[in-house]
Amino acid sequence: MDMLIHVLTQGYWPSYPPTEVKLPAELNAYQEVFREFYLSKHSGRRLHWQNSLAHCVLKVNFPKGTKELVVSLFQTVVLMLFQDQDQLSFKDIEEASGIEAKELKRTLQSLACGKVRVLVKSPKGRDVDDTDTFHFNQDFSEKLFRIKINNIQVKESLEENAATTERVFQDRQYQIDAAVVRVMKTRKTLSHTLLISELYKQLQFPIKPADLKKRIESLIDREYLERDENDAKVYIYLA
Repeated sequence: MDMLIHVLTQGYWPSYPPTEVKLPAELNAYQEVFREFYLSKHSGRRLHWQNSLAHCVLKVNFPKGTKELVVSLFQTVVLMLFQDQDQLSFKDIEEASGIEAKELKRTLQSLACGKVRVLVKSPKGRDVDDTDTFHFNQDFSEKLFRIKINNIQVKESLEENAATTERVFQDRQYQIDAAVVRVMKTRKTLSHTLLISELYKQLQFPIKPADLKKRIESLIDREYLERDENDAKVYIYLA
């Protein structure tokens, strides 16, 4: 088993709701090995696993040939339950995987109701119900050796989209504040236009000038900066 991990600081991640999952023993052991290694190198830091962003490549031995499946972590957890069981009910999978019911239904839809069906659902249908049962598709066949199984996408409402955008900005405001302080600490005195220009060079994500202005105003309120008495468009760093 090979494992590749990307570690980013909190400010670089958008805000994701916590997603719980009971990892198979093999995957959990690898996570713990990396956690111990990382924390031994970086004391005082914390690791938060973003389970919803993880993906895996599974080698599966079907009766009609071996295939590699490119799947999400949730799809992986569900499929690995069928290593020791021929048939499982929705409730069995929910209890064994620890995946929240709504997310689990999306995951099972992608595995049993989509274009690539590695599981067979009973009774047949496009939707997944609490009373459904699933078994491994012994008749699965595909020409390709490596097959990507896409997740079922959830459509966000306008309100949910706006809320997501706001959470992303809230997560990034600390990074903006740090950039402003860093620039002003070096330059001591700077005009609004030049400060905005410097921030755009340093920040690696898109942001509106109005949002930058809000963060500058917040730093003035907290006495990190002050305006020049003779020119309100000039900022002075306060040590």
